[in-house]
Amino acid sequence: MIITDKHIHILQKAEELFAQNGYEGTTVRDIATAADVNLAMISYYFGSKEKLIEILFKERMEGTKLRIEAVVNNQSILPFQKLEIIVDQYIERVFNSQNFFKVMLAQQMLQKNEVIIRFMTQYKLSYATLIEEVIQEGRRLGHFSKDDIDTLLLLTSMTGTVMHTVVSKDYYREFNKHNKLEEQDLDTVLKQKLSRHVKNIFKVTLGYEQ
Repeated sequence: MIITDKHIHILQKAEELFAQNGYEGTTVRDIATAADVNLAMISYYFGSKEKLIEILFKERMEGTKLRIEAVVNNQSILPFQKLEIIVDQYIERVFNSQNFFKVMLAQQMLQKNEVIIRFMTQYKLSYATLIEEVIQEGRRLGHFSKDDIDTLLLLTSMTGTVMHTVVSKDYYREFNKHNKLEEQDLDTVLKQKLSRHVKNIFKVTLGYEQ
């Protein structure tokens, strides 16, 4: 399927509605109204609401895989530097695409769309395989001293920490008395702290010493 600017516009509006009202709480008419297109255009471009959300996931996750592959295959970067780049890219992606990650979290919790669940599982496995490749490279070079590394748990430490922080920003703001910070400034603080925190987790887990 060729994705045009019109497809992208409709997908963005649908993503916003799914994040605000849930997939079940959003109708095709809602999407058409938000995107300012004729109702029939949704069927013409996507076929159905279910196909639309499947295409949304494919577009978002395939782009992520390509970015990770580019980092992993870059032979001029040392293994831990690759992981640092991947961590920062993930943090930036979550903050820049909060609507999508809210939709993804909801889909994972509800487990209603088998196509999306299967698609996410396949892509998460491919991400984990790429990270495992970097870890093994680091071990071969003697950069990582631990030999009992669980790649999936390491990735979960990153994704879970970042995701929970983003969906609980108000809680973080209140606890740390950041009530006067504007949203953009709070995001900057959180991204910096998350970057340091997650990278420290990776260092300890991998047995990496600079």
